[in-house]
Amino acid sequence: MEQEEEEEEEEEEEAAAAAEERRKKQKHDDMNEPKPDTTLEGETETEEGKSDTRRHFVLVHGPCHGGWVWYKLATLLSSAGHRVSAIDLAGCGVDPARIEDLHTFDEHVAPLMAVLASIPEGEKVVAVGHCFGGYALSLAMERFPKRIAAAVFATGLMPKQWTSPASTLDEFLQRDHIESLMDCQLSFDPGRENPLASYTYGPEFMATIMYNCCPPEDATLAALLARPAGLYLEDISNETMLSEENYGSVTRVYIISKQDKLYTEDYQRWIIENNPPKEVKEIEGSDHMLMLSKTQELCNCLLEIAEKYV
Repeated sequence: MEQEEEEEEEEEEEAAAAAEERRKKQKHDDMNEPKPDTTLEGETETEEGKSDTRRHFVLVHGPCHGGWVWYKLATLLSSAGHRVSAIDLAGCGVDPARIEDLHTFDEHVAPLMAVLASIPEGEKVVAVGHCFGGYALSLAMERFPKRIAAAVFATGLMPKQWTSPASTLDEFLQRDHIESLMDCQLSFDPGRENPLASYTYGPEFMATIMYNCCPPEDATLAALLARPAGLYLEDISNETMLSEENYGSVTRVYIISKQDKLYTEDYQRWIIENNPPKEVKEIEGSDHMLMLSKTQELCNCLLEIAEKYV
């Protein structure tokens, strides 16, 4: 009887040992089986093994506005997995500086330069400048040409190198396409060579001339958040501000806003003819604030630009 029990125990032990051997062999085979390639075409694989098609977009607002003006576009881009830096230039948005304390264009654009200076070596961004923000973008191209894959002027001022950048603005001021400044406020400093020190868009002017294709709540928001803007005419009149070697080496793309009443289509095309960019895109049904009136269309343009040039 005892002998039968011992034989049964031996059989159970042998069966357990065989099962363990089969388990180890299966685990070894699973570990050495080739893994399927799940990286999509056009994507790169990071060290962690995750595909990475993320891009970094740096958004530069126009006068009297702040980084807040990009809230719709920033949401779309970040929701798609991209990094977005919607900065406040000095004296704008929630930046604590006051316009009265800013005496040079360099001081005004310092936050933008700080963002670009922090970009790791070898990385490049898509930088977007709107309206007067095109001047800030241009100086960024001059200072950091190797960190900008594409500079996008979204109905923005796009000056020509080796000439006074202010000449682009002068052309705008000479065109009589706005009947009046309506309720805009101007501030003058008699002690300056160019006495116009700052200006603020009025609510009626913004709603009628700038936000004419936007939902009314966007114009209301702008009226509540508007801050005075400087012109810095002495600085942007410097003919050596932009060079062919730096500013001229960066890929430029211009986006025309077709229903813009501030920078009319005719004026935008003059800018393009005066200094032809690499590529021109057009958005129908958009006003001066195309990031608010045609957000999805602008987002699509920027993603196409990033795919092509980054």
